[in-house]
Formats: sequence, structure tokens, C-alpha cells
Amino acid sequence: MEFRIADTFTDSLARLTGDEQKDVKTAAFDLQVNPAHPSLQFHKLDKAKDRRFWSIRVNSDIRLIVHRTDSSLLLCFVGHHDDAYRWGESRRLETHPKTGAAQFVEVRETVQEIAVPRYVEATPVVETVRSRAPEPKPALFADLPDDVLLGYGVPAEWLPDVRRVNEDTLLGLADHLPSEAAEALLELATGGTPTVAQPVAAGADPFAHPDAQRRFRVMANVEELERALDYPWDKWTIFLHPAQRSLVERSYSGPARAAGSAGTGKTIVALHRAVFLARTNSDARVLLTTFSGALANALRAKLRRLISNEPRLGERLEVQSVNAIGRRLYAANGGEKIATRDVVQKAVKAAGNAVEGHKFSQQFLLTEWEQVVDAWQLETWEQYRDVVRLGRKTRLKEAQRAVLWQIFERVRSELKARGMVTYPEVFSRVAARLREGGHPPFEFAVVDEAQDVSVAQLRFLAAMGAGRPNALFFAGDLGQRIFQQPFSWKALGVDVRGRSFTLRINYRTSHQIRARADRLLGPEVADVDGNTEGRKGTVSTFNGPQPEIMVLDTTELEIKAVSGWLQDGITKGIAPHEIGVFVRSAAELGRARAAVEAAKLPYKILDDHVETTTGMASISTMHLAKGLEFRAVVVMACDDEVIPLQERIESVTDDSDLEEVYNTERHLLYVACTRARDRLVVTGVAPGSEFLDDLRN
Repeated sequence: MEFRIADTFTDSLARLTGDEQKDVKTAAFDLQVNPAHPSLQFHKLDKAKDRRFWSIRVNSDIRLIVHRTDSSLLLCFVGHHDDAYRWGESRRLETHPKTGAAQFVEVRETVQEIAVPRYVEATPVVETVRSRAPEPKPALFADLPDDVLLGYGVPAEWLPDVRRVNEDTLLGLADHLPSEAAEALLELATGGTPTVAQPVAAGADPFAHPDAQRRFRVMANVEELERALDYPWDKWTIFLHPAQRSLVERSYSGPARAAGSAGTGKTIVALHRAVFLARTNSDARVLLTTFSGALANALRAKLRRLISNEPRLGERLEVQSVNAIGRRLYAANGGEKIATRDVVQKAVKAAGNAVEGHKFSQQFLLTEWEQVVDAWQLETWEQYRDVVRLGRKTRLKEAQRAVLWQIFERVRSELKARGMVTYPEVFSRVAARLREGGHPPFEFAVVDEAQDVSVAQLRFLAAMGAGRPNALFFAGDLGQRIFQQPFSWKALGVDVRGRSFTLRINYRTSHQIRARADRLLGPEVADVDGNTEGRKGTVSTFNGPQPEIMVLDTTELEIKAVSGWLQDGITKGIAPHEIGVFVRSAAELGRARAAVEAAKLPYKILDDHVETTTGMASISTMHLAKGLEFRAVVVMACDDEVIPLQERIESVTDDSDLEEVYNTERHLLYVACTRARDRLVVTGVAPGSEFLDDLRN
């Protein structure tokens, strides 16, 4: 007998308490091992439209809803008695007549009214009743033929509702449709062209259809079921969207990249891609990497969940930051000591003071060294004279460059005299050995948050990949670039043109939060090589309250407002560990801590390990927000001189460089806001950050 679980089951399991989940897991294991186990009490749902839905008693109140046939058993839902019965009585498991995919169809007559909840900001809104009703908005899909709508997976009985829907009611309707139908209609409404999966052949297994595989999964053994039940909130460990699966399992002739805005599942694709490569190449070593140690720690935790029932894969899958790999490979060949940033800063300052006749600031000298001279490993005056200073908008005449080169030669000499190298030099030397014929330490590398990989790191990765098919896979979002100046990947031998793909379905963030956060960025972001990532056409498939933007007169009032917001969330069923509070830098952590303490919530201030703790709210700087998600997020202390950070603005020596500072500061706020799934509040003290105007409008 085939034993399956549905994503609706894992969703509902995640909403139960810890003790309730333990009881459910015991019942689920008993059901998988022996469906005729005497402790299992099957009860037919008399009011169910689908006569194959049954209830199983877990304890005095919790019920499992299963779909049972002679050859299969499907875990569909779990909840308190009335909720479980209500779910089972309002759905049918069907094979779609056009696509051939198995799908749950909500029974139309059980839905009393379809309407979009209307949320308002904290400011009261007074509406004047007019004698004349407003003109109804036009129906979006009235002219689409039945065959087209059916091809998108719309259930036949929902066709009349789809024809009547307008832009105000679309999101409300989407909540009642199978996910493939909802996504297609949302994409149509935003001007896109949905991708339609090919129908399966007549008589084929309806669970084999790509759209069915996103929500149903066969549990081949107890270990697979254990993984699914241990992490019910991490649906991505079990279920993949067809667009994600396509990128994971595709063969690429050269370097490839998965792009997409926050919440579209790029990290999920990267994780599954690394596991797929390890599974399908039994002798290969696979590197899963990213630009920082904190993010590598987060990836390592996620990977453990993904391969928990296949521990042997972990022997050939390594998760490290790029710098950690570079250090190890360099040390293996007896390399010199790596200079810290503090050592480099002092060397640059000393060299700048030693060379007379220039007016360049210490900050300019340091960034010119880091982003141009050291990044590109320029060793001669001619190389520096002729280099294209991408991302450095301050123009330099040849005479100015000549003075600067005197300074940078002194920096190089000082580091050499001390027997030290910089990270870019480490990667340059390791890359040179690989190009000379050294055996690559990994056959495949998968790189997450690739938009913040440095010049030197990419040079090393390019040498390791050496143009081999499938050797390099990148996942990232140009709109989340925080740490790196833009530069040409193509110039370093990593050309993803023609192999760059954009994910457009946002799974993490509600429509309301995503739409607001996107206002912080332009409609399209392009890299130096001409690859573009458009944000238009990205859709979120669920509703939520409108984000709240609060600008208070004092920090005390801000702390009071945030604590009240947090307490309100707790009363609405949000657990402490489902709350994240972010600030621009460590200087503002005290305000966040005061607000959480005032709300009487237990909390943890995250460090570079970025490990959240059950039962505790998380407090963090925005730089550590990547890779995290919470049901409710507070972004605090968005004051006028905090974001964008006044210290960074004052360090700019040329007005043309301000654009890059503003871009990365906007990206930081965007990252923090898009950690929220359902609820978001952004606060500051008057006059507040100028970025808040973009979030409001």
C-alpha cells in the first residue's frame, strides 16, 4: 500500500502544540507501519462529499483526516475535532479533467462568500456614504475560454467564480483554489504568461504530475516520514514547486544562476541542487557555500534537515563559507598568515600619511585598496593606471592615480615585510594552482547569496569549475546585494547569460508585505554583464494585514508602541519564536531589547551562528537577517540618521558615490522587511528615515 502525506497535513501539524505533535507522530508511524493496528480507530466522515475521507482518533480531541483506498493511504489534515471534520467535509480529492493532476478541490457550496479582507493602517479612516455606489471593477478573466482556464488547473466547478473575479476579489478567490490555478491567475493579473505543465497521459498516475508533486509525497520508509514530521514548518524539505524542481534537476552546459526576489525559494533550490548533485554523482564531492560564516551556519542546519534520513550523503557534502575553504586550501600549501582588516587599515593609514601632496581621505584610500587594487590583485602601475574601476564613481585623472599608486605600493611592501597576505591574494594563489592543473577539491560548487560574493572569491570558484558542465550553480538576488560593489562576472570567466533563471512565486511573504517592500527597489535590477532581474510578475499566493509604518516622537513612545504590537500578536496566536525584531546595527539593539522586555517575551539576541530558539523571540541586526523568516517581524529604529547610516554617508568623498551607499542601505531594509510572512511593522523616531516614505506610498 502506498503511503503519502500532503502539504496540507504538514501545514496543519505545524499549528499544533509540541505535545499534540508528539501524539500525532505516534499515530502516523503506527499508520504507516500497520494500517490495521488495533490502536487506530477509523471513522467515516458521514457528511464528507468524498466518501474516501476518514477520521482517525489521535487523542480525546485531535483527529487525523486520511484519504483511504484499497491501494493507498494519504495523510491529509490534522487538527482539533471540529476543525478536522470541517476540513474533511469541505473538500474532495480529484484528478483534474484537463491536466490529469491530483488536487484537493474545495467544495464550492461550503464557501459562503469570497471577499478580500480589508486592512487599514493605524490611522482611523472615515468614509462618507454617497448616494451613488461606485462602479464595479471589470472582471479579469471573463473572456478566457474554459479550456484555457482548465489548462491552468482551475477546477471545473470554480469556473463561474473565476469569470466574475476582479482585482479586489482575486486574492480572496486564490485562497480557495489549488496552488497551480491560483498562481496562474495571479500571474495573468500582473501581466505575465503562466507556464503550463504538460497534461499526463490518459490513465497515468495523477500523483506523478508535476503540480501534484508539489503537494503530495510518497513516504517510502519510516525515516522519510520521520523527517517530514520532525520539521513540519519546513515544507521545502519534502515538497518542491515544479519551477524549483526544474532548476534543481536540469543539466547545464556551464555556470548557471537562479535569481528571484526575497521569498521565492532561491536558497531552497541551492540546497536541493547540492543534494541532487551528490545523489546523482556517487563519487563526487559537493561544496555548498556562501559569502559569510553566519550564512554557512544557517545552510548547514537546513542541510541536516534535508538529508536527515540519508546521513551518508553528508560525507560528500561540505558546507563552509568561501573564506573558510580558501583558508584551508591555502594553509594546506604552507601559506603565510592572513592579514586582518585592522592590520590592513593601519597599513593604509600609515602609507597615506607617508606620501605627501594628496587630499584623499583615509576612508577613500581604504575602499580604493579593498575594492580595486586588492580585489583585482593589481601588481603594477600599468595595471592600476588602466583598470576600469567598476562601482567606483569618483573619477581619477592619471596624475591622481600615480599618487595613489605610491601609497598602495607602500601597503603591499608593508604586508610583504610582515609575511602577510590578504584574502584576495589567498584566492588568487589558490586559483592559480587550480588553473595550473591542480585537482579541484570539489567536483561541484553550489553558491547561495551569490550577489555578495567578492571578486577574489568568484575568481577562485571560476578556477575550480574550469568551465565543466554543472560545476557551478549560483543562487542570489541583485536586489539584496549589501556587501559588494558591482563587477563583471563574465570578466572572471563566469558567464551565466542564457543560463540565468528567475523564480517568481513568493512562498514566504504575504501579498501586502511583498508589494510594500518592493517599493524600496526599482522594477528591474541589472548586473554589469547585462543580466536583468525583473521584480514585475512576482506574485505572493496568500493574504495578510497591511504592514504598519509608525513614526513616534520619542524612543520611549516607540518602545511602548512596539511592545503593544508584540503583545497583540501573542494574543492572536503568534508564538514568541515566530517573532523577529531587526535593527540597523548593534547601536540600536538596546531599543529592540527594551521593546521585547516590555512585552514580557523571552528573547535571544542572535550571533553569527544565527540559530533561533523555540519559545524565544529573536533580536538581530539587519545584516544577520538573511536566511531567516518569521510570522511577525518588527523593524525598529528606522530614524533619519540611522538608515541610511549617517556614518556611511559622511565617509563618501564624492557625491557620485552616494548612490551606491543609498542602494545598499535600501537593500538592507528590504532584506529585513521581507523576513516577515504575515505581519510587519516598521518604526522609527521623528522625523524618521526617508525610506519610510517609499514604504508608505
